[in-house]
Amino acid sequence: MINRLLVANRGEIARRVFATCRALGVETVAVHSDADADAPFVAEADYAVRLPGDTPAETYLRVEKILDAARRCGADAVHPGYGFLAENAEFAAAVTDAGLTWVGPPAKVIATMGDKLAAKALLAEAGVPMLPSWTDTDVITDFPVLVKASAGGGGRGMRIVREADELAEAVASARREAAAAFGDGTVFVERYVERGRHVEVQIFGDAHGRVVALGDRECSIQRRHQKIVEEAPAVVPERVRTALHEAAVAAGRAVDYLGAGTVEFLLAPGGEFFFLEMNTRLQVEHPVTELCTGLDLVGWQLLVAQGEPLPTTLPVSTGHAIEVRVCAEDAAAGWRPATGTVHRFAVPQVATEFGGLTGPGLRLDSGVVAGSVVGVHYDSMLAKLTAWGRTRAEATRLLSTALARAELHGVTTNRDLLVRVLRSSAFAAVEIDTGFLDRHPEVFAPLLPADRLSLVALAAALAGAAGRRADARVLAGLPSGWRNVPAVPQVTRFGGPDGEIEVRYRLDRVGGLAEWSTDPAVTSPTAAADRAAADRSAAGPAGFGPVAGRSVVALVEATPDRVVLDVDGVRCAYRVHRVGSAVFVDGPDGAASLVELPRLPLPTAEVAAGSLLAPLPGAVTRVHVEVGQRVAAGDPLLTLEAMKLEHPVLAPTDGVVAELPVPAGGQVRTGTVLAVIDN
Repeated sequence: MINRLLVANRGEIARRVFATCRALGVETVAVHSDADADAPFVAEADYAVRLPGDTPAETYLRVEKILDAARRCGADAVHPGYGFLAENAEFAAAVTDAGLTWVGPPAKVIATMGDKLAAKALLAEAGVPMLPSWTDTDVITDFPVLVKASAGGGGRGMRIVREADELAEAVASARREAAAAFGDGTVFVERYVERGRHVEVQIFGDAHGRVVALGDRECSIQRRHQKIVEEAPAVVPERVRTALHEAAVAAGRAVDYLGAGTVEFLLAPGGEFFFLEMNTRLQVEHPVTELCTGLDLVGWQLLVAQGEPLPTTLPVSTGHAIEVRVCAEDAAAGWRPATGTVHRFAVPQVATEFGGLTGPGLRLDSGVVAGSVVGVHYDSMLAKLTAWGRTRAEATRLLSTALARAELHGVTTNRDLLVRVLRSSAFAAVEIDTGFLDRHPEVFAPLLPADRLSLVALAAALAGAAGRRADARVLAGLPSGWRNVPAVPQVTRFGGPDGEIEVRYRLDRVGGLAEWSTDPAVTSPTAAADRAAADRSAAGPAGFGPVAGRSVVALVEATPDRVVLDVDGVRCAYRVHRVGSAVFVDGPDGAASLVELPRLPLPTAEVAAGSLLAPLPGAVTRVHVEVGQRVAAGDPLLTLEAMKLEHPVLAPTDGVVAELPVPAGGQVRTGTVLAVIDN
């Protein structure tokens, strides 16, 4: 019987396991790095133990520190979550050797399945279909191929190679990334299937020799080989589903599987499928299976770990569930991981957190709350939002609408991309495979149409004026910006997603919106003054007039946190959240993050022309060039590692390398000069 469980992980999976433990009356222990000291999962645990340090290598990957924490807190069991040490056979063995219950398959099974080459050989003997693979790259003549890490998953160390001259560098890069993520740089190469779909089967095994399939999942929509949209069940013919389940159960029986596991397959366009790998842990996307079956898979993990048999009657999967992974990523920076403080994380109509649903609705599994700090040391995933509906179309609508209306403030996320995917005609038609994003660049467009950004900026300016009026101590009853002679408009300047935006507006004597205009092309106070003078000249005696072709806009309501505009007879409400100079605006067409610029900006230090700045904090792992070397646009200059991924820094133009201030191994902050290129 498990009485006190230590979760050797962090973030949303720790919170997910704790939720089941609370329901079952099991006490909980968290371990945390210094960077996670104030994280929600730490606050929710009954006991918490600090692991000194910030990086995974110093903390969550240190077996001896975790076992010491278990001893100090009197834990009698360890749940590994996913990632970190979840598929580390040595950790599993150390836990059982310490007399603790390991919530997962035996170390021997983890070791066998963790070596993907050995696993492929073993399961091929059990009749599971396989793709051809190689460890000797010299014998590869047919392309494309896929380089994969032998010791881990999650897209780490994975590279598609289409030309022979790209293979050596792809293998070297994959080895470095795999070593950083899993501590093992072994890779292999297998045939790459074009237009293949990633389909997986959830299996469970108990100590009494029973292995069952609990449904399947579609996980084909991926970026950088990492899943971002998952759904259950997979939309496949029933004969294919039956064959997938039979192959997955055969794989589990071949290794006497125990606990929760996932057998992943690559489904070719013709219906033929091939084994990819077996994940010997709970998957990130397990909520879609839980919502379709009504099961608590973490509860089943604890049940099996205590030696109890699986239930004799298995549930029937009903309805359809879709999950999206909300990640801290910046589209404007090439989808690099984003960092910062979460100022608001609010999703409307969420029916449950970490639990089941009784009907159509939304489930949120989040690792962050308002005030959480997102750093560079860990994975970029912030939360998972999952919808269950009676049909796939209903689940899609529920999820896309809630996600579009969510208030995600402070850290840039991939929310717009996820909504665009869900609302695409190709997704609705199940025209999906692992190359979906490559073939549909339109889904990378922001939700907010470019021609609506001016309204968002106007709402931000009006909310700011209302906030200042609310705080006024003198003549508080006057409308904001009131003047005896209304000749000059109010002017507010913002930094926006595509540069600077200047909002000019004038209120009438009762607080209504008399005139307004925005200029996204203004780049300096001098230019702003010149443009304002031009507007006054064109407008005549009134001093200010609307831009030609502008929508007819009336102000209905303006408070510090809500602005309602009537746009061509249609009312549009904008929610405004201000944190210092940052302004977050959520409207019916999408959201935007703005920064209100000072009216009299202070001078800033100049950066040398041709400087390449670090887009995020991290470590320079490799320097590919030297000072004085001539480079062409697109040539790799350095490799920056952050959030367990490698990010190449490329030359933006032809030129000569003039400076390389940061050596290999150097740590950098956002904005640090990495290189200077002279034209």
